[in-house]
Amino acid sequence: MELIDLSKIPHSDDRFARFLDDVCQSLEFDHASYATFNPISGAIQGFANYRADWIMHYTRKGLHRIDPTIHIGRKSIAPVDWSRLERTPHFQSVFNDAPAFGVAARGLTVPVRGPYGDVGLMSVTRDCGDRDWHLLKKKVIGNLQVAAVHMHDNVMSSDLPMAALNLPVLSTREREILQWVAEGKTQQDIGDILAISHRTVEVHLRSARTKLGALSTPQAIGRAVGLGMIKPG
Repeated sequence: MELIDLSKIPHSDDRFARFLDDVCQSLEFDHASYATFNPISGAIQGFANYRADWIMHYTRKGLHRIDPTIHIGRKSIAPVDWSRLERTPHFQSVFNDAPAFGVAARGLTVPVRGPYGDVGLMSVTRDCGDRDWHLLKKKVIGNLQVAAVHMHDNVMSSDLPMAALNLPVLSTREREILQWVAEGKTQQDIGDILAISHRTVEVHLRSARTKLGALSTPQAIGRAVGLGMIKPG
């Protein structure tokens, strides 16, 4: 199971990383991270604003494979307070060295479940005492959940999850046209809907078929659906 830093993907912008910084500043957390699970490769993909040396340590040790905040958060519906996690050997392996990298073991993971089985996890940390932590959670939990949904929705609607696997990236128009075809519209119908000629519709369909390695439009639609680029008709 690979761990992919989406901020390192070519042509990615920094808006998601900046959003995590904004969450920390506005909600009074030290660090924040976001992770999602690619349905094709099983890779964990995401962003984090932890110190670079912690990210390197975490990645080199492959700690995402045993991190209980990820694996328990992925199965949960409600936010997971790390204080409730069992202090198993896996927990100790992840967090024993964390303080040396400025990472507190006091944290919270908010799961987000999308409409197609996709799952996102936003995690935040704060180095503070029990009372301050309880008061902070009570004050910001609603805003944190909204932030987690916003982050997941925007990451999943971007091209980054697919670009991370070097999978084909369709243009917005190509996805739009394939979606209309999947819903039973003819090329003439689509041209009328989008105010373009049916010949232009065919140009976009041909490009989409080429990118997807498909011999026919129905095959292209099947592959686009399977890759999560469009919805089933």
